[in-house]
Amino acid sequence: MKTRLLLLFFLFGSLWANAQTQPQTENDPTYYVSYAQYITGRFYFSRKYTSFDLRSLDEGLSVQYRPNTTLNMGVGATYKWATLNLAYGFPFLNPTGNRGKTRYLDLQVHNYGRKIVVDLFGQFYRGFYLNNESLRKDDGTYYQRPDMLVQMVGASGLYLFNHRRFSYRASFLQNEWQKRSAGSLLLGWEIFVGRGKADSSFIPSPMNDAANIYVDRVSFVETGPSIGYAYTFVFKKHFFITGSTNVSLDYGKNLIYTDRGVEHSESFSPNSLARLFAGYNSAKWALSFTFVHQVARVSSNRDALATSLNTGNLRFNTVYRFVPNRKTRKVLKEVIK
Repeated sequence: MKTRLLLLFFLFGSLWANAQTQPQTENDPTYYVSYAQYITGRFYFSRKYTSFDLRSLDEGLSVQYRPNTTLNMGVGATYKWATLNLAYGFPFLNPTGNRGKTRYLDLQVHNYGRKIVVDLFGQFYRGFYLNNESLRKDDGTYYQRPDMLVQMVGASGLYLFNHRRFSYRASFLQNEWQKRSAGSLLLGWEIFVGRGKADSSFIPSPMNDAANIYVDRVSFVETGPSIGYAYTFVFKKHFFITGSTNVSLDYGKNLIYTDRGVEHSESFSPNSLARLFAGYNSAKWALSFTFVHQVARVSSNRDALATSLNTGNLRFNTVYRFVPNRKTRKVLKEVIK
């Protein structure tokens, strides 16, 4: 029941975000052109992830738990403001490894409009492995935590000030083509709710003998304003590199469960959202690599104890644009109106 409700939430959230990010202003065609009347079809590979990091600066300890996620292959299309992508982690792309099993539902919506960018996150993961070579077994098997649970739901919105000359859609969706270099100041707001939980301390005993740090659960809620900048560098008209980063100063209420009880803390913590896009764009064909990485930090009463949840998406796209015939346009108009 919860899964169905979450899927409905993200479906309606995606539709709402799409409606909010429809191109409603004229762009400067000397900087970028739009192919909204075309169907932008794509074939892609992608990998999503959520990781959990815990560090004790005083003791010099650092653990980085990662899920064993799949490499997915899929197809998708964009027409006007609507985008649909379908992907699956086929077995031949994901041979059985030595990192254990992860059960997960990863919902990410990234809607790039002319003026507004909306990001929705929903991560629900159970089963992690520890990225630590010293704890690997002789057969190469990683230290595994099938009991470990990480969940996070969040949303953020950004306003692009230079939307007439700078296009996020050209870099991410490829239904526009940025022909000249340009950038934009970003300003917005975000909110995150999350938790991490395990049956015993996140720090394994072989690493914890001297430090004696016991933390088996964290939870948090954070919200605050964000500011950033995005820039696309275009060379030889067709090749591009886009870098974007925004930082936020979120006010959060956090709980950290230790062997000494529950620590309550309220404070400001800096979070970040970085994007990197690179590739080739033209009137019909496009190739691109996209990377989105979100960091949500959890503050603690212990100054030297730092916890963070990291969410990301890696994707490689091959894109072809074509003009739909009259019958197809009629069907699409009925579907997305």
